[in-house]
Amino acid sequence: MQLDHFARRVYEIAGWHAELYINSKDLGELKETIERLTAVSIDHLGLSKDGFPELLSLVEQGVKVKATGFGRIDFDQASAVRTIHELDPEALLFGTDLPSTRVKTPFQASDITLIQETLGEKQAEKVLYKNALKWYRIE
Repeated sequence: MQLDHFARRVYEIAGWHAELYINSKDLGELKETIERLTAVSIDHLGLSKDGFPELLSLVEQGVKVKATGFGRIDFDQASAVRTIHELDPEALLFGTDLPSTRVKTPFQASDITLIQETLGEKQAEKVLYKNALKWYRIE
């Protein structure tokens, strides 16, 4: 499979992770491949409620999830953020998804507020920036 080959190669050459823009309802067929990769993140909380259990299974294996693009997903963002955070407090990485040119509800400051109110200030700091510092090996 090309995903396996290219993700491993990019990690070997540059230390980069594979970032997957994939609907979580389609994760089942790729789950074994994703689990074998060194570093993976999945965008937009997985996009779909239908595949959320598959996404959670991957979080248990160390996959990171971007808490971004809230206007793209079809389920309750706060509940998803809370569930993923409870499973692995280092799994969530916040992003704005700007410029969000193909979404009916682009990033809003309330996306940050949602994370703060859902997790509390200390845990929100992890999601909003501390997890990313570690993931991108800045810290």
